[in-house]
Amino acid sequence: MSHRFLKIHPKDNVLVALTDLSAGETVEFENSVITLVDNIQAKHKFAQFDLAPGDKIIMYGSLVGKAMKPIPAGGWLSVENVKHEANEFSGKTETTGWDAPDVSKYADKTFMGYHRADGQVGTGNYWLVIPMVFCENRNVDIIKQAFMEELGFANQDMYKSYVHQMVELYQAGNIKQIEELELQRNAANGHKRIFENVDGIKFLTHEGGCGGIRQDSDMLCALLAGYVHNPNVAGATILSLGCQNAQTSILEEKIKALNPNFNKPLIILEQQKEGTEQELLSQAIRKTFLGLIEADKQQRQPAPLSKLVIGLECGGSDGFSGISANPTLGQVSDMIVALGGKSILSEFPELCGVEQELINRCVDNDTADRFVHLMRSYARAAEAVGSGFDMNPSPGNIKDGLITDAIKSAGAAKKGGTSPVVDVLDYTGYVTKPGLNLVCTPGNDVESTTAMAGSGANVILFTTGLGTPTGNPITPVVKVSSNTKLAERMSDIIDVNTGPVIEGTKTIEQMAEETLDYIIDVASGNRKTKAQLLNQDDFIPWKRGVSL
Repeated sequence: MSHRFLKIHPKDNVLVALTDLSAGETVEFENSVITLVDNIQAKHKFAQFDLAPGDKIIMYGSLVGKAMKPIPAGGWLSVENVKHEANEFSGKTETTGWDAPDVSKYADKTFMGYHRADGQVGTGNYWLVIPMVFCENRNVDIIKQAFMEELGFANQDMYKSYVHQMVELYQAGNIKQIEELELQRNAANGHKRIFENVDGIKFLTHEGGCGGIRQDSDMLCALLAGYVHNPNVAGATILSLGCQNAQTSILEEKIKALNPNFNKPLIILEQQKEGTEQELLSQAIRKTFLGLIEADKQQRQPAPLSKLVIGLECGGSDGFSGISANPTLGQVSDMIVALGGKSILSEFPELCGVEQELINRCVDNDTADRFVHLMRSYARAAEAVGSGFDMNPSPGNIKDGLITDAIKSAGAAKKGGTSPVVDVLDYTGYVTKPGLNLVCTPGNDVESTTAMAGSGANVILFTTGLGTPTGNPITPVVKVSSNTKLAERMSDIIDVNTGPVIEGTKTIEQMAEETLDYIIDVASGNRKTKAQLLNQDDFIPWKRGVSL
């Protein structure tokens, strides 16, 4: 790899700048000399050959756009001269092979996890407190205030202490000292943890459960059932008002559909039956405390890596994501699959243009047809409200070189590696088959990570080029940077840096092994992710309206 620019695929007709390049510079490539017409910022693309209006733009070997204006060789590709364009797709046209990576180094490795009665293994041991409807959010917050500090799960609030110091200085008339006061970092727990084998109590407040359409409340119940069933969860307390669309009976049906022999502790309380708020809350707190006593009896035991279920996510992507971080995740996914584990690729709006490749990787026609149906249904729903997948790239994506959805998608799909697609599931579908699974979710970071935890992911890998703090209440989110500058600038949210791939000092395979080693540490409870240290517990259920 040149340290100045890169051609990703032999079929490509554009090159990616790996460092800032200046107009007038010349680059030698494939027996020709290209004089740069424009300044090309790192992560952006320039034409290898002269392009006329209507000419196809090829990256990653795929159609990712078309020229809207003449673009000379060495010219910058931008939203002013390139428009989104993607290949059409149909049913399965061929069967692709797979060369599984050598995973002999990891064949006998284990992680220390929580073994559940249904055979799943958790990387954490959490208790959930969940409202069935937004009317119960306040009661959930009261329970949270009651439990967190007393049980040793709340970090000392350094920002509260910071404000307290400023108040004291203000009252003493020391305004100048306020201007110079620095925040003192202190992440120590306020109290020693009471339940050593419980990793935390998580509170999943939301704005759903009633109003809207019944489909939304049913989907919410299915999502919450997936969370309760997730192996990282020891048990749950459910608060219901009583009259809402999202009835507890629907939740129980969804749980039973996932596991007919479900036997985790499940506390269900309905406010309209219990009477006063005080009676409801006292019961909820007492029964939850007793549930925590039972959850604390669980202990970590060795488990094979085949028990890992990894979610694959990208957010705040940049022009390097599809070159360093996403291919690293793709290699990790292939390694997990080769070891007998499961991986999840979601974000369907960010698979636009690579559908046929994924279709041909499906293990059979039925699986391929489900993917075709879900992709087309989603695209139609977007178009029906005057939108479309072409509107997916955010201002940050565009600023850092992802100027069409197909360019973004071609790089995003690299997270899925090269292994066969064993199953295709709609939103809230629960992953059961070893191998690569496709789950229909929006491209929105938190809606997607929320969904993958509900589909059974016990670890989520999240690549970013711009920086995003996203976490999840029950599933550790490992943040993977596409570039070293980000990893250094936002070190408090980045766990793994794949920048050395761009710099030419490490290979994708080397970074994948480092990432898998990190995952094993996290899964064993030996290391907390940066999102866990920040208590970044993002939870946004998808209303089945269009969300890109």
